[in-house]
Amino acid sequence: MHQKFEAIISNIEKVMIGKREVAQLSAIAMMAGGHVLLEDVPGVGKTMMVKALAKSVGAEFKRIQFTPDLLPSDVIGVSIYNPKTLQFEFRPGPILGNIILADEINRTSPKTQSALLESMEEATISIDGQTIQIPKPFFVMATQNPIEYEGTYPLPEAQLDRFMLKIRMGYPSPQEEVEVLRRAENNEPIITLDSVISLDELLELQQEVKSVYVEDSIKAYIVQIARATRKVSEVYLGVSPRASIALMKASQAYAKIQNRDYVIPDDVQYLAPFVFAHRIILRPEARYEGITQEVIINRIINKAVVPIKRYAEK
Repeated sequence: MHQKFEAIISNIEKVMIGKREVAQLSAIAMMAGGHVLLEDVPGVGKTMMVKALAKSVGAEFKRIQFTPDLLPSDVIGVSIYNPKTLQFEFRPGPILGNIILADEINRTSPKTQSALLESMEEATISIDGQTIQIPKPFFVMATQNPIEYEGTYPLPEAQLDRFMLKIRMGYPSPQEEVEVLRRAENNEPIITLDSVISLDELLELQQEVKSVYVEDSIKAYIVQIARATRKVSEVYLGVSPRASIALMKASQAYAKIQNRDYVIPDDVQYLAPFVFAHRIILRPEARYEGITQEVIINRIINKAVVPIKRYAEK
C-alpha cells in the first residue's frame, strides 16, 4: 500500500508545489472513506489539488460549481415527465460519481448545502420516495473561501460534521511560487497528468485500511480527547461521536501508509487537529481573545493520558 500511496502523492506533486502534507492528508481521507474540506483564500490551488487527486485515480470525476442560485435538484438530480412513455424519468445529478469536487461550497445557500448531507453520510440520495445508491468509491472534496469574504455562507454544523478532515492550503514560499510560474509558463501541468492507480486498486486500499488493528486503549484515548472538547470553558459545542469514529478511521489509514498494521498514539495526536478543529464551536468571548480550535485541541492532547500498551498485540 505504501508504494501505491507514494505514487499518488508523487503524481500530485507534479502539479502542486510544496503541498505534500495537504496531498497526503487528502489521500488519507479518501482511503479511510471520508471527505475533505479545503479552506483558504482564492488562488492558492484548492481546485487544482482536487483535480490532481482525481486524475491520479482512475475513477469517475464530477465537478459541482456552487453558486447562490444553485438548487438541490442541480446537485442530486431531478425526475422529468416523459410524455412518450407517460412516466417520470430520473436524470441523475453530478453527485452520482466517484470523486466529486464541490467547488466554493460556501457560496450557495444552506438549503442547497444540505443536499449533500445524506450522500456524504450514507452514500445514497433520496428522490421521489426512492433511495439510490451512489457507486463506490465515493469521495467528496469541497473547497471554500473564508466566510469573511463577501457572498459566502457559513456551513451548517451538520454539514461540517460530515467532513473527515479540514485542511488549509497556505501560500507557497517565494521559491515554490517561482517554480509554479516556471511550470505554468508554457502549458498547464494538470493536462498531462495520468492516473497511477485504478478504481479497483483504490477499493482494495480502502479495504486494507479497515483491517488495521486499533487496540482498546487507543479507542479509549480517542474518546478521552473527544470528551475533553465538550468540557472546555471556551467551547460552546464539542465534537460528536461521529468525530471520534472519523479520527479512528483516519488514524487507521495513516498507520497503513506508515507500513504499520496497527494504530499508535502518535497517529491520533497528529490527525486530531485536522479531524476535530472544524467541528468545535467556540464561545464568542474565546474568539474575541484570539483563541482558536487548534489551540484548544493541542492543549487537550498535551493534558491527555497517553496509553502505553503494546498496540501491535492482537
